[in-house]
Amino acid sequence: MSLTLSVLSGEYAVCQLPEDAVPPAWAFAGEFWSVTRAPGELSVVCAAARVPEDVRAQRGWAALRLHGPFEFTLTGILAGVLNPLRDAGVGIFALSTFDTDYVLVAQARLAEAVAALMAAGHTVNL
Repeated sequence: MSLTLSVLSGEYAVCQLPEDAVPPAWAFAGEFWSVTRAPGELSVVCAAARVPEDVRAQRGWAALRLHGPFEFTLTGILAGVLNPLRDAGVGIFALSTFDTDYVLVAQARLAEAVAALMAAGHTVNL
């Protein structure tokens, strides 16, 4: 299946806060953000520029949005993107929403990621 993806503007960070942390105000700004509470942690994905220096974070991510919406009964959507990236040796951080999926790749590897996705038959809007 050929998919269409778009690269979101800006640099993103993936942050880890303590399990009992109150979601911080800085996490809720920008075009794309996600806050997930899970056993043992509170994870935040947001614009890297918003993250305070004292927060445990990995910066330098680029975000790609798969153009959905996708029905929940469809299978292999995310695998169709992740497999070419795996084959190209590009690590990912994936997030899903009700309508679609987002894949973060290191900004330094974005050109390689785009090339791998296009070689797999996908369209990538920069």
